[in-house]
Amino acid sequence: MSQPQSPAGAAPLCFVLMPFGRKPAPDGTLIDFDRVYADVIAPAIEAAGLEPFRADHENAGGIIHKPMFERLILCPFAVADLTLANANVFYELGVRHAFRPYSTVQMIAEGSRLPFDVQMLRTIPYGLGKDGLPDPAKLEGVRKAVARCLDQARDGAKDSPIYQLLDGLKPADIAHLKTDVFRDQVAYSNQVRNDLTAARKAGADAVRAVDTKLGDVADCDAGVVVDLYLSYRATKAWGDMVALYQRMPPPLQQTVMVREQLAFALNRLGQTEEAEKVLLALIAERGPSSETNGLLGRVYKDRWEAAVKAGESFSAKSYLKQAVDAYLKGFETDWRDAYPGVNAVTLMELSNPPDIRRLKLIHVVRYAVERKIENGRPDYWDYATLIELAVIESNEVEAEMWLGDALNAIREKWEPETTVRNLRLIRERREAAGTQPAWANAIEKELAKRAS
Repeated sequence: MSQPQSPAGAAPLCFVLMPFGRKPAPDGTLIDFDRVYADVIAPAIEAAGLEPFRADHENAGGIIHKPMFERLILCPFAVADLTLANANVFYELGVRHAFRPYSTVQMIAEGSRLPFDVQMLRTIPYGLGKDGLPDPAKLEGVRKAVARCLDQARDGAKDSPIYQLLDGLKPADIAHLKTDVFRDQVAYSNQVRNDLTAARKAGADAVRAVDTKLGDVADCDAGVVVDLYLSYRATKAWGDMVALYQRMPPPLQQTVMVREQLAFALNRLGQTEEAEKVLLALIAERGPSSETNGLLGRVYKDRWEAAVKAGESFSAKSYLKQAVDAYLKGFETDWRDAYPGVNAVTLMELSNPPDIRRLKLIHVVRYAVERKIENGRPDYWDYATLIELAVIESNEVEAEMWLGDALNAIREKWEPETTVRNLRLIRERREAAGTQPAWANAIEKELAKRAS
């Protein structure tokens, strides 16, 4: 039974269904699924003469949308990583099995359990180390096993339980032309992403030009729309972010990440009440989280600073308490996310008198970020957190040690801008008391150069 063919000269696409980023296993191990894809799955697919294609739907909060259904149904081959029994992956696998009687290969990390409904299906195990990365000693064997299964799928052996159990059931006829249109759409989406990467470096006008070329965003891949949304954020085009949100289709508008970033943009525009409403609605629906509460803490923090400048001491005290509480609740929901924790520590330091709780919290925040650096792929915020803690503790050696790493890890100008703001608040408080060291000023200036 022949497979739908790709355009002349192009390898058939193999769609990958799997979790994204680093996710905790039941035993606490943080599995790096991006490395599983890069080190295990993609090389195996390429060894089978196929082109790996991984969805970007996680960026949109896991929403299932029209392009996702097209990819599930139209890709000639697919590999599904069933580790952690991720709900999105299993839903997508079910759609795949309903339309494709064969050409879907299952994988799972050793030690994970398969749900009963798919236990009868052949599933290739792969090894992980204690660090959550693929076991180097088992890489070659797993790659060969996956490639071999993909080769065998060309022969048409049924791997869908639906078509295995229901005799006489015929799959839908998928036209070759439609498959070719799908491939063109994939290439188009990738081109848009490349255009946005270049536009972010050129500035907001360049991002707007890409936006104009896209036309109606309701017809675009959700991953492209979210990339455009975050490109406006990277160029500080807060008004464009809000305008793009209003043009998004309702399902995408309702995703958590999109709503959080809407609040972020509204707050930067000075529309703090609207931002607060968005964040409080999210917390009411889903409970507190490190990201949502961290953004809410920033809203109250901005109000506190505005009240201080206006000489409204009683309002300022209330806003400062709200900010500390919001950051603390965010940090308590996920100790691994140090961002709300370090902001809570900084504001406790700025309280009058300084909040005694900071003396215990500072050690927890430092431990959280040090473990992340040790076990994962650190980003700008990790190094910035350690710089901020070192400044608070007047530790010149550590502050200077992490400065170079922070400068090299900057992705967007608003990141060091946020750190500089916190360091400025600390400096102003200490200058008033005559205790600000010169080295702290120098670190603030270095970060400020990268924020301008």
